[in-house]
Amino acid sequence: MRIAQELGVTADVVLYLKTPPDAATLADIIAKLEDPVTDLVRRDANFAKLGLTDADVATADQVIATLVKHKALLQRPVVVTPKTALIGRPKDRIAEALRPYA
Repeated sequence: MRIAQELGVTADVVLYLKTPPDAATLADIIAKLEDPVTDLVRRDANFAKLGLTDADVATADQVIATLVKHKALLQRPVVVTPKTALIGRPKDRIAEALRPYA
């Protein structure tokens, strides 16, 4: 959000744990995604605790199903513009994506 403010870009922040994206929203994000779809899933301790493997999130359909069921696994931040979507890591990518809207 800070990067958007610095660029003078109006941005909506979605608190994904309170209002998680549904399957249709995730499909829209994936359709615009510049990154590999599997990168939307965090591979953290929770991922391992759930017994998930890379094979469980190898396709867009699997990623959507996993993220709908386990919203905390959504990689963040995800920056969505009218034309593209990307995972905002490293943070420099956020500024690059938002500059055309400044």
